[in-house]
Amino acid sequence: MGTDDIKGRAKEAAGDLTDNEDLQREGKVDQATDTVKEKVGDVADKAKDMLNRD
Repeated sequence: MGTDDIKGRAKEAAGDLTDNEDLQREGKVDQATDTVKEKVGDVADKAKDMLNRD
């Protein structure tokens, strides 16, 4: 769980409490951003591992 995920969860919760749909959406986007960053990092790590095998 990265910083963007935590920030996104907080924004989404705040949006839920205040019925602020924009804040809820921002929170979901932040969470999705974190997921993408993690997946890109995983792919980069795998690529490095494959290059280092030789």
